[in-house]
This record gives sequence, structure tokens and C-alpha cells, in this order.
Amino acid sequence: MRTLGGRYQLVNRIGLGGMSEVWRGHDQVLDRPVAVKIMAPAVEGTLGEVGVELVRAEARSAARLAHPNVAGVHDFGTSPAPGRDVPYIVMELVEGQTLSRHLAAGRLDWRIGVRICAEVAAALAAAHAEQVVHRDIKPANIMLTPAGAKVLDFGIAAAVGSPDPDPDGPVMGTPAYIAPERFEGMPATPATDMFALGTLIYHCISGRLPWSARTNTELVVAERFEDPEPLPHIDGLPPEVLDLCSRCLAKDPADRPTALVAALLLAEAVDARVYVPLADLEPDLQRAPAISPWDEAAASAPTSAAPRAAAPSRGGRHRAG
Repeated sequence: MRTLGGRYQLVNRIGLGGMSEVWRGHDQVLDRPVAVKIMAPAVEGTLGEVGVELVRAEARSAARLAHPNVAGVHDFGTSPAPGRDVPYIVMELVEGQTLSRHLAAGRLDWRIGVRICAEVAAALAAAHAEQVVHRDIKPANIMLTPAGAKVLDFGIAAAVGSPDPDPDGPVMGTPAYIAPERFEGMPATPATDMFALGTLIYHCISGRLPWSARTNTELVVAERFEDPEPLPHIDGLPPEVLDLCSRCLAKDPADRPTALVAALLLAEAVDARVYVPLADLEPDLQRAPAISPWDEAAASAPTSAAPRAAAPSRGGRHRAG
């Protein structure tokens, strides 16, 4: 059984993508199950040091996010191989099924879909607060667990406003969820993630994508120049959810809402609880809160041990003074 870093045993492969594969692993030091993401054999020998830096950047992006709807990162390392180092990321092992598997059976009940999207929006709010853009929000990167939705795979995440590594290469992401301005060379911003969230909301509650196309090229043209197809009537769906979905799919990035607004609105629509960055909710961080004189005195008092209580008499009675 292959072991990485002297502690992570690879048990069995549980996922395979274009550039990497994910293994169920066991951390021998802490005696716990983990997920280990490593370069796929077909590409690990072709990227060299660039590949190591890509994986390291992914680990750093995800490790900055401590949020219940983001899969946690535990460790990063490289494993020696003939003539090269193979990078790997050790992550929280998330048990469940991807949203894409659920959607393959048809649209979700709108209450379930809205709750999932509220949790994804909360995860994006946490990422955006750390100046990180995911760039590949889609059903395959969302795991549904008993504890809620978990956003996976920050493999192509980027700092807000950073240019693509290869401006002349293909736009990074999944065509159906890529914001139209990205095809015009604009950098990734939180608004690009919000377009993907709008597509996700639409997909969850209708069971299809906002635009119909036979090829990726037709899809890109439709996203850039056509309005999304009207959503079907859905009994009970609050109009504010429809309005939010429409605003997320706006052609102009400036017209899209923030992830924080989306998370709170979607959560309210289904009476759910989400965790969002508190700093974004405070209107004036410079103004110090008022402190009562008693609190000031208590805060400045020296720490000391409390005296022991007097022992009771043998008879168990005390005389009143």
C-alpha cells in the first residue's frame, strides 16, 4: 500500500478528474481517515515544478477558509518519484454524494435546492472575504452530507482580480457555469462566482440549465448574447428567490449580488441557518464599543486566587453572630 510523507496510506481511489485523482487515505499519525488529492499519472510528469506550485496554491487557498460548508485542508507535501516530486494535498474526507448525482435524477424540491444553494453561497462569502475566487462552482464540486453541503476542489481558485496563467489559453472552468465576461478576457472576481451560483440555483429548482445548446460554443454565445430561458412555474417558490437567480445571471457583473446577500436571502426563504463572515455585517469597525466603568474595573483588576471557605464545625452547626 503506497504511503505519502511517511504517514498517509492510500487505501482506494474515490475520484478522478482531468489533472488529479482523489484517494481515500489513512493518517497513521493521528489515526483518522482522510482524502488525499494527487496529480493524475498522465500529467504528473509533464508539469514539473509548475505542477507543484499549482497544487501548493490550491492547498493555500482552501486552507485559509475555516467554514462548515468548505472541505478542510490538513496538509500539503511532495512525494519523491524518479526524476521529480509529486505534490499532494491531504483534506477532510467528506462522506456523501455529489449534487451532480442527485440532479441526474431530475430537479430537486425547491426547498432542498434553495437550502443547498444558501450553504454554497455562505461558503463563497467566506472565500470572497479572504479574497479567494473559486472559479469552478458546479454540481460535481458540491458534496451533500448529513451535516450539509460542502464545497470541494479549489484546484483552479485564484486571488480576486488575478489574471489567468495563460491569457491566450482556454478559460478555466466548466462552460455552463462560466460568467460571460470571462470569455472577454476579464479576470476572475467574486461576481464570476455569483454567475455560477445563479446557474446552480436555476439548475437545482428546474432540473436544467438556463441556456439550451448543442455544443460548448453555442452555449458560450447564448450566455453572452441571449437571456436565460424563463423558469417554469414552481408552486410555493418565493419571488425573491426568482429575483435573486435573475440578478446572479445578469450580463453585467456589477448587477450581480454579493455572496453574503445571496446566502442570507436564500437561507431566509427556507428558514435555514448559514454561517457568514461577521466582518461584512459590521458597518463601522473603527468605532470602539462603549465599555461600562464596572467592566473597565473588572478588566484591569489583577488575577488572584479566591480564599478557601471556612470549614464547618464538627457539629455541623454555626452560631449566629
